[in-house]
Amino acid sequence: MNVPVAAAVAALTPALIAEPLGIGHAAGRSPRRGERDRGALGARLRDRRRRRGRLGLGPDARPVGAAALLLGALVAIELRSDAPLVPFGIFRLRTLTGANAVGLLIGASLISMFFFSTLYLEQVLGLSAIETGLAYLPLALTVIVVAAIAPQLVTRLGFKPVLMLGMATIGAALVWCSQVSPDGGFGADVLGPFILAGAGLGLAMVPDTIAAMAGVRPQESGLASGLINTSQQIGGALGLAVLATIANSRTDEALARAGSDSASLPNALTEGFPAAFLGGAVLAALGIMLTLALIRGRDSRAHMRLGTAPGQRPASANV
Repeated sequence: MNVPVAAAVAALTPALIAEPLGIGHAAGRSPRRGERDRGALGARLRDRRRRRGRLGLGPDARPVGAAALLLGALVAIELRSDAPLVPFGIFRLRTLTGANAVGLLIGASLISMFFFSTLYLEQVLGLSAIETGLAYLPLALTVIVVAAIAPQLVTRLGFKPVLMLGMATIGAALVWCSQVSPDGGFGADVLGPFILAGAGLGLAMVPDTIAAMAGVRPQESGLASGLINTSQQIGGALGLAVLATIANSRTDEALARAGSDSASLPNALTEGFPAAFLGGAVLAALGIMLTLALIRGRDSRAHMRLGTAPGQRPASANV
């Protein structure tokens, strides 16, 4: 089913989605057109600041409150159900709980990195949507290569140290990303961090998934698999919300210092993006600490023994 759906999306996209205009001076772009783009985006940012000052936190707090009520209702229903969708007793498995907590932070740090890197490539460097997509190819290829090696590392070292290495690599990539500049380029500012992030993603996702399945009964393996995927997706949404707020605040401050001059927008954006990247690095560092505190070394060593026992296939082969 995925292939026809993807083909339909590809066919309908040119007709339904307009080409976004960046603010950089890409090849074929006139300075005058770039000035118009910068002026429009600067006006939107100024309008956002005015509306935020008038409205405060009220409009943004209502969806959060509704979500909290729905989540509370779900917990109450599940606790009373004779056959709950999510038996909360599964969270007594410390390694599973730790893996889900770390998975949330993987999503929070990396999804945000992809989001802000895309904005930097398009709005500052002036790449088109197609060029931005192609810019992610080195990252994707690195993920493929490292994800193929990671199960072997997990079998030899255990999932706990490999997961820590992956989180450290993600953090290093985010710190490197924080060095972006308004007059940078793909090769100088983006390529290296992308390759490092791809390695970190491969090194972190594989052992985190294996850890999330450690000690789970066969009849609960589907639940455990769904939990780790949900944790990563929720982490991406929460991390992006928090880090986007940080980045927007820094960008607004920079624009205010410059008198909201549209010509200063690339500089303002590259003050906001590094703050988000560094925030993601802090989340990755927190992931290392949670791995140390919550994921049991005994479970990690047990997986090593399973993978090296004669006639046994490592569990990672099925992940």
